[in-house]
Amino acid sequence: MSRLILDLLWNATVQTLEMVLASGLLAVAGGLPLAVLLVLTAPGGLYPLPWLSRTLGAVVDAVRAVPFIILLVLLIPFTRMVVGTALGTTAAIVPLSIAAIPYFARIAEVSLREVDAGLVDAVRAMGGTRWMVVRYVLLPESLPGLISGFTVTLVTLVGASAMAGAIGAGGLGDLAIRYGYQRFNTTVMLGVVAVLVVLVMLLQGAGNVLARYLRHTQPTPRG
Repeated sequence: MSRLILDLLWNATVQTLEMVLASGLLAVAGGLPLAVLLVLTAPGGLYPLPWLSRTLGAVVDAVRAVPFIILLVLLIPFTRMVVGTALGTTAAIVPLSIAAIPYFARIAEVSLREVDAGLVDAVRAMGGTRWMVVRYVLLPESLPGLISGFTVTLVTLVGASAMAGAIGAGGLGDLAIRYGYQRFNTTVMLGVVAVLVVLVMLLQGAGNVLARYLRHTQPTPRG
């Protein structure tokens, strides 16, 4: 493999990591509060507002139902308005984040709902507020699941960022299309695939290790 191809792969990998990590952090910033709101306002929740829960759930599911490549095109005007262009790594972060927020929200919602209801009832019985339940029970107890969900979200974003290369977003997907597919360069295509596989394995492995560590360090409830 030539030095030029290695340089191209390195630069594309850095761009992909920028897109994935930035959009992943934005997904947590937007998706976690959304998940908490879905749990709190659900029937039987700490602040039941079924109409709000149903409305938010419908919006989340509607965004998730749109294939990413279509969402990417639909958001071009919005992306231009936000960052001034629809091309490049920075522009790709916008649709990636919008696609990842509802995706992570649903995963986080599942983790939050799995928290033992007895712990919630105990805090409420001791006079704890709704905020205290969220802060000291729901989030800490669901943290391993949230980390696992975040890992899955990052892995999904790796694939989505490669797909974004189809419209000039940069990164490994753009490299595979421009230098691999259009120029019939099998070496570049294989190199991109190899890097993507390594990235996914590293992200998944790191997430698994962190989630396992958090599960082992959580105090065991006593009856």
